[in-house]
Amino acid sequence: MSTGREAEREARLAAFAPYQVNEALLSHAPDAVVMHCLSATRGEEVTAAVLDGPRSVVREQAATRLPMQQAILGHVCAESGPVG
Repeated sequence: MSTGREAEREARLAAFAPYQVNEALLSHAPDAVVMHCLSATRGEEVTAAVLDGPRSVVREQAATRLPMQQAILGHVCAESGPVG
């Protein structure tokens, strides 16, 4: 569920129930890998077996986020010059 839309939780769960990344879905794409921007609610949009499975690159994807965000922030701050 989207952060800030908790009041819509039950309606959204019902509406999106047929749409889940699970092992059955992945069986149709044998070379696919699984990515997720996190945070993920296991058992809702994606199953725990898929998130933790051998085709998941979720941890590697998450590990690259902080350095990338730091690099962007450093670049932006360097271009804007000193504050004050």
